[in-house]
Amino acid sequence: MPDKANNNQNAAAKPSKYQRDGRWFKPRIRAKGYAEERKSGVHQRGEKEGQELTEYEKGLRSGYLLSQNDNAGMYKYGQARDAGFPKKEAGELSKKPWKEIKPIIAKKRKDKGGDAA
Repeated sequence: MPDKANNNQNAAAKPSKYQRDGRWFKPRIRAKGYAEERKSGVHQRGEKEGQELTEYEKGLRSGYLLSQNDNAGMYKYGQARDAGFPKKEAGELSKKPWKEIKPIIAKKRKDKGGDAA
């Protein structure tokens, strides 16, 4: 157990070059890297680089579960753009939970003069 604690402290001390603040990617961006990882069977980036993929992680890289998440993110992005948010703000909103952004989008639509969603 102490080894794990030391690893966590070391990881917190140095920022990861793979860290991102989002929850979803456009599928074309992720597909190439995941296909390579699926073929090799090991992590190629991030904290687990070089470790073997678990069955769950192999399933994630098959695309089904991720496509559901991507579709939700793209839907939220589209709703934010339709409400009148600029691309950058819509992208930030699409990474937040729907319960959090729904009132923001509804208010923007109402202010814009459209439906209140």
